[in-house]
Amino acid sequence: MLEKATDRSYGMCVGKSCLLLQFTDKRFQPVHDLTIGVEFGARMITIDGKQIKLQIWDTVNIIEMSFNLCISYYRGAAGALLVYDITQRHTFNHLTSWLEDARQHSNSNMVIMLIGNKCDLFARREVQKEEGEAFAREHGLIFMETSAKTAANVEEAFINTAREIYGKIQEGVFDPTNEVNGIKIGPQHANPRTGERPSSSAEKGGCC
Repeated sequence: MLEKATDRSYGMCVGKSCLLLQFTDKRFQPVHDLTIGVEFGARMITIDGKQIKLQIWDTVNIIEMSFNLCISYYRGAAGALLVYDITQRHTFNHLTSWLEDARQHSNSNMVIMLIGNKCDLFARREVQKEEGEAFAREHGLIFMETSAKTAANVEEAFINTAREIYGKIQEGVFDPTNEVNGIKIGPQHANPRTGERPSSSAEKGGCC
């Protein structure tokens, strides 16, 4: 799940939709329509030799109606990417409120990656990398700076988030048989914790 960290009164683009497009289609679209509601993307990746399908919701939170619509997506997500724009200080300043929203409405074990996007625009930087790192440490988040334009760290951001989620499955923090966690076991996979084949009810879904 991708969440934009921006003031409700602005709606300025931080590049989260471009991040999703770069990850799923490996291309950059310089002019992107404003996200209204929820967009969706998916991609297969491999972690520890296992095929995993990432299903990603691109949400917008600039108006209250959109925020209420997104609550159900919070509850069904195993991970989230919280994105701010390093060239717009106000998007960083509102991280705390959006992080509180995410944690209030999501699974307490949800993995959250903090992303400072547009690192290619270093000459226009308003938020230093050290500030993002400090915020992530304070709130127990993973942190990375990315560029949807150059693809810098985009692959790593999504895959590292997925790897953290997979690690929690292995440790028993997430129950892969409980779809409330936002995880489904595909018919070709055994339960990564027990080694058992999924039941018929779990076989209806795709992988993670």
